[in-house]
Amino acid sequence: MTLRLNLALQGGGAHGAFTWGVLDRLLEEPDIEIAGITGTSAGALNAAALKMGLLQGGPQAARQSLDRLWTDVGQLGNLRVARWVTAAFPMATAMAEVAAAAVPVSPAGIAAQIFSPYSWGPFWQNPLHEVVARFDFTHVCSTAGPDLFVSATNVRSGKIRVFSGAEISPATLLASACLPTAFQAIELEDPATGKMEVFWDGGFTGNPALFPLYLPHLPDDILVIAINPLRRDAIPMTPVEIQDRINEISFNAALLGELRSVAFVKRLIAEGRMPEGAMKDINLHLVSDEKLMNELDAGSKLSPDPAFLARLKAAGRKACAGFLHRHKASIGRESSIDLRGLFG
Repeated sequence: MTLRLNLALQGGGAHGAFTWGVLDRLLEEPDIEIAGITGTSAGALNAAALKMGLLQGGPQAARQSLDRLWTDVGQLGNLRVARWVTAAFPMATAMAEVAAAAVPVSPAGIAAQIFSPYSWGPFWQNPLHEVVARFDFTHVCSTAGPDLFVSATNVRSGKIRVFSGAEISPATLLASACLPTAFQAIELEDPATGKMEVFWDGGFTGNPALFPLYLPHLPDDILVIAINPLRRDAIPMTPVEIQDRINEISFNAALLGELRSVAFVKRLIAEGRMPEGAMKDINLHLVSDEKLMNELDAGSKLSPDPAFLARLKAAGRKACAGFLHRHKASIGRESSIDLRGLFG
């Protein structure tokens, strides 16, 4: 029996290598079919690499596609420091890391209040451009294979924009992953108005957006792969810790809102207060490693060291194996998330 499943992939910079590991393990399951994928930021890159590989040669090719993506990311170095700066001043990254360890405030955070990516002028280059340029968009945008949805945030309106099908391009993926303190905003034409719109990271408005997966032809089951911790027991006290937790809360807000909506609809359906078939009765599942993500600081999201990425991949594989052992039988039948407990 084939178990059809949708995937919702969170963003989080280099921490997206955890999702790489989850997908790598999930693709080993011959009876699981991935029907739809929604992704934001690093989740959008993972989603595009996954779909491309599936259409190129099935699950094994998809695993190789994800391996290539994260090998490329691991060669970028510190994403805060432009490559031309590193070439001219080889100690720039090392000095930034020493400063970050020596003082209770973030040098990168202070710099972000004074300088912007636009301060580099014509010298600035998006470090992710060469990564996404290697994708085969004839497969990424194909109507075959899983439905793919990529989210970004419209800077002027503050609203989410979901791209799908032929709308997805290298620029779309860069927009979804555009952290405004590190990257210049991405301009894309609005086909409805013909005007150029400006986009930032999709995590501000949907990390990731679940609603694209509510289409009638997609299955009822959604597996959320979370890399942004929902809970931190330690109270943030230093300026760095406070700012990091503010960012985590803001990037989780849209997802929590959607989860509350799902819980509300499920309650109405269970109580018979909604006509049958009026709305989808979503089965929600979650793979995460809250303990690991609580141990990591936000600075590591922009420092994709290959050894660090390999550690996250291994953790993702382990977390997925645990999910499959405990909850695979729930797919197609019921949620494996305790939504009442999540919001209680």
